[in-house]
Amino acid sequence: MNELYKKIRYNLFAAMPKSRESDQKIKDYIRKVRYNLFGRIPVLGRRLSRGETAKSHERRAREGFFDQYCQGSGIDIGYAGDSVVPDVKGWDFEHGDAQYMNGVDDESFDFVYSSHLLEHLPDMEAALTNWDRILKPGGYLILYLPHRDLYEKKKRLPSLFNTDHVRFFMPKEDEAPDTVGVEALVKRKFPEHELIYCRTCDEGYVNPGDKLPSEGEFSIEVVLKKPLHA
Repeated sequence: MNELYKKIRYNLFAAMPKSRESDQKIKDYIRKVRYNLFGRIPVLGRRLSRGETAKSHERRAREGFFDQYCQGSGIDIGYAGDSVVPDVKGWDFEHGDAQYMNGVDDESFDFVYSSHLLEHLPDMEAALTNWDRILKPGGYLILYLPHRDLYEKKKRLPSLFNTDHVRFFMPKEDEAPDTVGVEALVKRKFPEHELIYCRTCDEGYVNPGDKLPSEGEFSIEVVLKKPLHA
């Protein structure tokens, strides 16, 4: 009953996240209800898709990524029908605001994964705080983010290819005013966590020109391990 209560309160009646609002509010709400009722059931529910996560699957399988970091219960935040592993819990706009994860209990998951979402969220600090909040001690926080020079191909906002982006990312250090260094960010935010790695992933990368979207992987992948004891 508690799970049903949370689903009704936080999923069906929660406000649409600001980043996902459109001028078609009725259509958006119908889609929200349909996705909640039917989940990933074909035709009725959310369609499966092949996005940035799917691009990385073969590389990750070859590297043993899934065996090392995606075991047990997990949540894929902002999954958009492109799940990191088949049995992960998908979280998207129909479930609520990814910055706050309302209705999700503390220390619920063995791994928390998010692909190409953090660049869209106005309150990055709140998002990271809450993604860590729902992660069990000893679990893995996995971020997959667009690499500024491989994807954006420019150093200042707005994004050339996605005007919803509110920040850019590079692997190491911040570059004011628009670029966040991922390694610097996670070390500031989670000084007690173990940084397993932070690296550029560019398998199959093709740049057809600075005015055209790139192909293949163009991302930064970071894996953090939450300490067992605070």
